[in-house]
Amino acid sequence: MKTFVTGATGLLGNNLVQTLLDAGHEVKCLVRSPEKAAAVFGNSPVRVVVGDMKNIGEFANEMAGCDVVFHAAAYFREYYQPGSDDSELHRTNLEGTIELLTQAEAKGVPKVVYVSSSGVIGMKPSGDPGDENTPPGEAVKWNRYFASKVETGKAIAEFEKRHRIAVVQVLPGWMFGPGDRGPTGSGQLVLNYLKRKIYARIQGGSNSVDARDVAFVMLRAAERGGPGDRYLAGGHYVTFGEIMRDLESVSGVPAPRFEIPYAVALALAWVSLQFGSLTGKEVLVTPETVRVMDARLKVDSSRAERELGAQFRPFRDTLRDEVEWYRRNGYGDGKK
Repeated sequence: MKTFVTGATGLLGNNLVQTLLDAGHEVKCLVRSPEKAAAVFGNSPVRVVVGDMKNIGEFANEMAGCDVVFHAAAYFREYYQPGSDDSELHRTNLEGTIELLTQAEAKGVPKVVYVSSSGVIGMKPSGDPGDENTPPGEAVKWNRYFASKVETGKAIAEFEKRHRIAVVQVLPGWMFGPGDRGPTGSGQLVLNYLKRKIYARIQGGSNSVDARDVAFVMLRAAERGGPGDRYLAGGHYVTFGEIMRDLESVSGVPAPRFEIPYAVALALAWVSLQFGSLTGKEVLVTPETVRVMDARLKVDSSRAERELGAQFRPFRDTLRDEVEWYRRNGYGDGKK
């Protein structure tokens, strides 16, 4: 296939590019920074397209002739830090996505694989993990990123009523894995752990997944998915305490031995966020992180396993590979 990948230098994007190359496909990579693209892709046989989701018209012609567009770009990392912008969240995640679909169809692209989030799926009334047909839960009422993905999903559904381009959605859990240069919130968590900046555990957990496994689901979704299909790629449900224990196992850095009650953790995170807003510095743990973990969101990825052949590697293996990648690429014990 001839493919076009947005968000190509991000954690998911760069792993998706490698997955596509390994499968023998041609890849165009949308990037904002040529310097970062050079660092990420090196001599890989990709075509780098410099552009931004705020001005899709500037790069739209590059989508012509492509068999599929993989839309992995989103306003995500910035939302979880001081100074996040709700208008940017709406403009990039919703308006940008619909404009991308419009331009892709105009250039003759037959299919788009769009990355949503497992956070748009609630739990079933029985308390069982939600699936692709489960409506959103309470988290979308206070998590603006999840809410933006819900609104984008609704906009895509309306778009599909009037257009012929096929849109397949992949809904990943909290992604970890090697290649997280950004870093995302999960990568920063790992780096903070390696720097011994995490002094206690917080309560709760979340479905967490290797970005490489999500990339595989995206490729299979492009090959086998049809218009309107949605596939959860949630990986495994892990508690924050389990993440700490697994990091200790794979890194040799001791895990924190005590756990902070939810109310205390939320208060400390709120104070940290206010301080970060005043100083312009990123914070270790945000209120959103505490609330998402406490929500204990669980999803069922069996449809992707059944229809796409998805497999989710043990989460400890993901953390081992991520720690090794950081150390191999000069981060040492999080000092870079």
